[in-house]
Amino acid sequence: MTEAEFVRAHTAVAAAPLVPELSLHLATEITPLWEATEAWLETKGVAPPYWAFAWPGGQATARHLLDHPEQARGRRVLDFAAGCGIAALAAARAGASRVEACEIDPIAIAAIRMNAAINTLTVTATLGDLAGAPARWDLILAGDVCYEAPMTRHILPWLRALAGSTEVWLADPGRAYLPERGLEAIAVYDVPTTTELEDRTERRTTLYRLAA
Repeated sequence: MTEAEFVRAHTAVAAAPLVPELSLHLATEITPLWEATEAWLETKGVAPPYWAFAWPGGQATARHLLDHPEQARGRRVLDFAAGCGIAALAAARAGASRVEACEIDPIAIAAIRMNAAINTLTVTATLGDLAGAPARWDLILAGDVCYEAPMTRHILPWLRALAGSTEVWLADPGRAYLPERGLEAIAVYDVPTTTELEDRTERRTTLYRLAA
């Protein structure tokens, strides 16, 4: 089974609650997908299926870009640790000159490409960890990336270094390792969630601009 066939077999095309303008391949029954991915993991070494859900940070970022397209119009945009690619798709819809979405999971890359196709949008899906790469973007989007200490330690110094010359947005619904300094709130959104993924049915999510 290819990555694209896996996505197609375990998702349905739907829209995230806060971003009805975009269609996405999303999990409709969470437990079967996680079990299927665990079986795939045994043979392929694939990460958990974070790509199959529109997480609060991605939804908030996408909503802001669609409501304020001038923030992305004509700019080179990176959606870092993009998941399903919802923020990247919103940037493309808003008129970004080039949109790149990076992920370390090959199934996520397949999902991003499929999601771009069903929305007739152009997004370059890049497999790999771009943390440490030199800036080639005008705007970097990072949603829900501060959920683990190792992840935050890995990416935050790079993002802060880039923030001197590149605009960097962090969208966070109250994850444990969000930095305590150097954040300027841009907008706040109440994002509908499910108790199968979160500990509540709605997450207040803040979109921040990161300082160098």
